[in-house]
Parts: sequence; C-alpha cells; structure tokens
Amino acid sequence: MELKNFGGVLSFAAALEAEHEAFYRCAAENPACGAERGLFGELAGEHKQNQQRMLRVRRENVTEMVLEPIKDFAKAPFVGECGGADRMKRETVVETARKIEGQAERFYREAAEKIRGLPEVAGQLRLIGKKHSAHAEKLAQLS
Repeated sequence: MELKNFGGVLSFAAALEAEHEAFYRCAAENPACGAERGLFGELAGEHKQNQQRMLRVRRENVTEMVLEPIKDFAKAPFVGECGGADRMKRETVVETARKIEGQAERFYREAAEKIRGLPEVAGQLRLIGKKHSAHAEKLAQLS
C-alpha cells in the first residue's frame, strides 16, 4: 500500500512505533530474555515516546496534511513480522529486534527525504531515525 500524503506517513509512523512497542513489551516478559528485560523495557518506552511524538507532529501540522503529496513511497519495505515475542527463543527475539530497528531507521530516513518540503517535520523524522540507529547499536552488542 502506498503512502500518498503527509498524514498517511505520520499515521504509519505512529502505528509502526506502537507495533514495535508491543514487541518489546512482550520480549521483556519472555523468560528466555531475562538478561535483556531492562533493555527491552527501555526500548518499549522509547517507542512509546516516538509514537506520541509522531501523533503530536501530525496534530500540529494538520494544515499541511492535504498540501503535501507523497510519491513513490510504500509501506511494504518497512513492515515485518514481529508478533509472538513472548514465545520466541532469545536469539530469535534479538534477530527480530535488529531487523525492525533497521527497517525503522530506513523508513524515517526515507520519510524525511519525502517530506523535505516541511523542514521541521523532516527534522523530527531524522531525529527518530537516529534513535533507531542507536537502538540497533545497543542490540548489536548482544551476543
């Protein structure tokens, strides 16, 4: 499915953050991930903050929603299966977490480019993309 406008991009970003928050909340409760419980809880909290930020940016820029069309930007490359973290093996949880952080970073980088006509919004998207890069670095340290 195509992301055709400003509002669609920000709504998708908020939904993506909510999905990833749920993944990390489940991962934190997974007995196989006891050593990573703190990290996964922290990441869940950061995803919740990102979701709230995207919803706030969308509300604050509601007038631009209709005026800023987006072309050639689809959801599919940024959507992955991330359900069932409470039942996965530790290695699978970590692998999935690395994948979703990489996809999220790429989404925000590309979304910022697509919305570059709105510098404040593009800046917020780049900022969240950098947070996802930092998450990926933390996850890379897990063996």
